[in-house]
Amino acid sequence: MSDKITHECGIAMVRLLKPLSYYQEKYGTPLWGFTKLFLLMEKQHNRGQDGAGVGCVKLDMPAGEPFMFRERCVKANPLDKIFKTLLQQYNGHLDTGVIHPEFTDTVKKNFDFGGELLLGHLRYGTSGGYNISSCHPFFRRSPWPTRNLALCGNFNMTNTTELNQSLIAMGQHPIFATDTQALLEKIGFYLDEEHEEIYRSLRDQGLPGEEISNRISDELDLTRVITRSSQKWDGGYTLCGMVGNGDSFVARDPSGIRPCWWFQNDEVVAFASERAPLMTVFDLDVDSVKEVPPGHVVSIKKSGSVAVAQFAPTLRRASCSFERIYFSRGNDLDIYPERKALGGNLADQVLKSVNYEWGNTVFSFIPNTAEVAYYGLMHSLREKRRDQVKRAVMDAAAKGELTEDLLDDLILRNWPRGEKVVSKDIKLRTFIGQEGMRNHLASHVYDITYGSVQPGDNLVCVDDSIVRGTTLRKSILRILTRLNPKKIVIVSTAPQIRYPDCYGIDMSELGKFIAFEAAVALLKERGQAHILEEVYRACRDEVLTKGGGNSINHVQKIYAQFKPEEISAKISQFVRPQNVDWNGEVEVIFQTVENLHAAVPNHTGDWYFTGNYPTPGGYRVVNQAYVNYYENSEGRSY
Repeated sequence: MSDKITHECGIAMVRLLKPLSYYQEKYGTPLWGFTKLFLLMEKQHNRGQDGAGVGCVKLDMPAGEPFMFRERCVKANPLDKIFKTLLQQYNGHLDTGVIHPEFTDTVKKNFDFGGELLLGHLRYGTSGGYNISSCHPFFRRSPWPTRNLALCGNFNMTNTTELNQSLIAMGQHPIFATDTQALLEKIGFYLDEEHEEIYRSLRDQGLPGEEISNRISDELDLTRVITRSSQKWDGGYTLCGMVGNGDSFVARDPSGIRPCWWFQNDEVVAFASERAPLMTVFDLDVDSVKEVPPGHVVSIKKSGSVAVAQFAPTLRRASCSFERIYFSRGNDLDIYPERKALGGNLADQVLKSVNYEWGNTVFSFIPNTAEVAYYGLMHSLREKRRDQVKRAVMDAAAKGELTEDLLDDLILRNWPRGEKVVSKDIKLRTFIGQEGMRNHLASHVYDITYGSVQPGDNLVCVDDSIVRGTTLRKSILRILTRLNPKKIVIVSTAPQIRYPDCYGIDMSELGKFIAFEAAVALLKERGQAHILEEVYRACRDEVLTKGGGNSINHVQKIYAQFKPEEISAKISQFVRPQNVDWNGEVEVIFQTVENLHAAVPNHTGDWYFTGNYPTPGGYRVVNQAYVNYYENSEGRSY
């Protein structure tokens, strides 16, 4: 994606099912689980650079010994810094003789992360700040092991205010306004209730304190805790939690918006946001890795028993299509061909745009993440050209007109030509404070390969998606004009992004979407500006009077006035570079929603393209976002 946009968060959990001595004997290290956690997080580092955090629970620690640990970092390269710090701790104890790996009790006693239950989080912030206090996992502490809770997740709630109000109604005084804190306290409240109900029952039976503690640990039901906690949750989420006694859970939202995968064997249970990291880290075949079902929670008892149970009614499945277009790494067994199909499905639109000029069109891609879609486009173009050449050769042969020159012209001089035209050269130095200087630097983030395009050629560049169009306007198209192509075609593998996301992607302000900007401009040009006020009044009424939860997206009325091609044409005008010595044409092409669904059939979440949200909170957010836009109020609408 050429525009800067925050990714999804990433989660990882590793639950060892054997004592540490087992892994020392079989694999030569008691840190086998710790290493696997690091690898799962490293294989998902694309999912968060704002910060990282890890947590650990040690099972069966003696009274007086710590049993729950956390390490977080929000500095540059946070994952590397965390594991480097922890390994320095471990190696320091090795050097001083405090730890002897073959005696794993010394590891468990003296190394903070020498435990059986390990949790990791890679953070991209969509709410809260970017300091250490906003970094997962969040902790809720108690002297009772079964009331200690660590929580992290890949999620965003649309109704954080409502959740905090429900905490206030319970008698709490929530300190933080973030959805993470609200969920922590909500789950913690019902965890406390579960604990107290079991405690009172056992106390009334006259059991001694130590036995009560053990029985509470045995009888604690995390499925019931999550079921009771989640009654008012509205959002997309994968939540991971650890309890101090060693119980743990992973829960996924009822629409399956956010992804989660897991596997289990006799040594380990492990979870991740993406399937491919589990397959790579644990050397698994694809059938061994399962999806956590929407609306279900996988709970693991301290004993190692695993249960999968439904905690909420399953809603219409709306798994995020952006996961397949852009967020997830492209080496997954299904994602790779899906991204190729996204590129291939654009071939007809591209050929029409360049007037079927095979011989003088160069094809390329812009960010590296668009490379797989580019391969798909080239494959489809070559198939279409092959069929044309085959028919032409057969016709010429039938007429006795087949010559070497004709073959050269058909095959060699008119075959789809791909080049590495654009490369990312440097990263913008964000410490530069002056806006003019930042913009100047931004124009040099990308570089071109001189001579890759001949004057008079068409140049087609594939992009994953176009959100704001800022990078196209200020950098990419400006430098592409230096190659002096006849026409520049920017091809988005995603449809026009028209509506805000509120389930984890940080794109919530309508006025920043170039598709929205184009639609508003068209309304004003055609004397239909009154529609903007009509939509404002409808959105304001929806938000203020009806609470915004009636599943009506009034913003759709703005786009309904135009065909997608009209909006694309206006976008093409907006992104055309100004004040450059170039007279060529710019056209921006977007994937159709129909072709998106054809390429990615099992991830139908498309609310940012269509405005059809999977939960009531989504409609509340889009209407509030328009109210904010109309009233010139900046900031998120959730």
